[in-house]
Order: sequence, then C-alpha cells, then structure tokens
Amino acid sequence: MIISRHIGLVRFLQWSWFHLLWLAGGSSIIALLYKHEYITVSIPWLPVSVIGTAVAFFVGFKNNQAYDRMWEARKIWGGIVNNSRSWGMQVNGYLSNYFNDGLSNEEVQKLKQQLIYRHIAWLYTHRSQLLVPTPWEPISQKNHFVYAAKKYRGKFGIGLFAEEEASIKMEDLLDVDELNVMSKSQNPATQLINKQAETLKQLRGENVVEDFRHVELISTLKQFYELQGKNERIKKFPLPRQYANLSRYFVAIFMLLFPFSIIPELMRIEEVGFWLSIPICSLIGWVYLMMETVGDYTENPFQGMANDIPMLSLCRTIEIDLREMLGETDLPKPIAPKGNVLM
Repeated sequence: MIISRHIGLVRFLQWSWFHLLWLAGGSSIIALLYKHEYITVSIPWLPVSVIGTAVAFFVGFKNNQAYDRMWEARKIWGGIVNNSRSWGMQVNGYLSNYFNDGLSNEEVQKLKQQLIYRHIAWLYTHRSQLLVPTPWEPISQKNHFVYAAKKYRGKFGIGLFAEEEASIKMEDLLDVDELNVMSKSQNPATQLINKQAETLKQLRGENVVEDFRHVELISTLKQFYELQGKNERIKKFPLPRQYANLSRYFVAIFMLLFPFSIIPELMRIEEVGFWLSIPICSLIGWVYLMMETVGDYTENPFQGMANDIPMLSLCRTIEIDLREMLGETDLPKPIAPKGNVLM
C-alpha cells in the first residue's frame, strides 16, 4: 500500500521510464517520416477520436472493477482484524478452571497461549498462501512482463520487507507435530482452523468450556473460514480475461493509429509543429498506457506489489494485540513503512 499523499514525478518515472522511452522513439520516427515526406497519407482525426473515446470508456470500466476487487480485499482483511480481536477476547475470557477445578492457572494460561499462537500462525500462513503467484498475474507472464513484475516486487513491494519476513518463525507458534502436518497439507491455513476446532472439542469434553462458550468459539472460527474463502475467491478468480485482454488490445490499436492522425495535423504549424508533435504524441500515448497498466496491476491485490493490501502490517498488528491479551510484554515491533510503501 502506498501511503504518501502524493506520488512524485521521480516515482512515476521509475515505474514508466521504459514506456516513455519507446513512445518518444516511435513518435520521433513517425514524425521524421512525415517531415521528409516518406509518408504523406494521414488518418482523419474524427474516427481516431471516436476510437479513443470508446477505449477510454472501456479502460475506465476495467479500472472500476479492478478497484472494487482491491477494496473488497481490504474490507475482508478488516473483518479478519476485528474477528481476530474477538477471538483473543473470547479465548481470554471463556477459558478458565471455573468448570474444571482440576486445572491450575498455569495450565489454563498454556491453553490460551496455544489457541492464540495457532491463530497467529494461521494469519501468516493465510497471507503466504495469498502471495503465491497465479497464472494470470504479471510475474507469471513472459518476456518484459516478468522482468518488470520482479523489479516492482523487489524495489517497491515485498522485497523491501525481507528482514521482517525473516522474523516470522512458525516454530515459535506451533509445536513440531503441527508443523509436520501443516507442511504436508494442500491448504495449511484450512487445517490450522480445523485444528483449533479439534482443540475446542477436546476442551469441551474435559469440561474446560461449557456448551454456550463452545458454540461461540466455533462460530468465530466459522467466520475465519468465511473470510479466508472470500480472499481465496479474489485470488483464484481473475478479472474476466475478455475484459482485461481486450482492454490491452484496444489501447494498442488506438496508440498505433493515433500518431498517423495527430502528427501530420500538428506539422501544419510549420517548423514548431514537428517539435510539438513528438512530446504531445508521446504524452497522450503514455496516459492511455498508464491507465491500462494501473488497472492491470490493481486487479490483483495479493501479488506482493506496492499497491497490495498491507497484509504483513495487518498480521503484525493483530499479533501484537493478541499477545498483549495474553499479558506478554516482549512484543514484536509494528511494521514500519519503507519508501512510502507499507506491506
């Protein structure tokens, strides 16, 4: 998540200098061909402007849908934050030796720690699973798409937070047997929630929690399953490719036709028209290309880029809250932004 109020010109150039370069180069070549009369035919402005208007509407629709996916993902993670705090409150308040006086206070505290630590493990595991690339994400493509995606992930995304990633140690949250089971699971996050339910069943059998409290705790676990499933739906079901791909093709068609209409029109202004045609053509092409690119990267809110949902920060916030509920004082530090990016 980009947290700065404004994205500076330098940052924009870091993201798009390559596109500006080839747009300026292509515009210069076409302008020179017109100047030396190697090309004399121009495309009327009216049909090109109609195409440009249609493309703008189509790209706008795609970007609206991409933003909806991102905002829905943020609302889902807001639900995870709220329900996690409820889970900590319930575990801390419901588990006691009131119904089973054979348990010592130390044993009750250990049970609370087990349930809360396992939930913290679920948070980080769920996040890790969401970051696994899907076939339609830019980093799974070929040629320059992969290069650009890796660069953005490394310089403006999760690559900035390698140290924070390394500090997450599952062995501090789960016992050896659970780690072994989780490593063999197809969906470890799902199995961790199921393990929570098994533990609650055992605690009910030992009369550590009575029926009402058991039902409430299971209901909260059900909420985690629903939120996990919603995130997986966004991750595993892309923006329909007919919209995503046609948008790219339409922008390419417009950018191909546009120079053969605007450049000869501007070159009628004698010598200055030649020099104006190159930056104007490049700038308009850049605007359309950036609109398409922004939508392309925004549609996937779990890909480790700068515009991602800040899952690492949210997980760490929840971890701090839950550890404080256990009475711990040696707490991990909140995730601090780096380069105006928070992950």
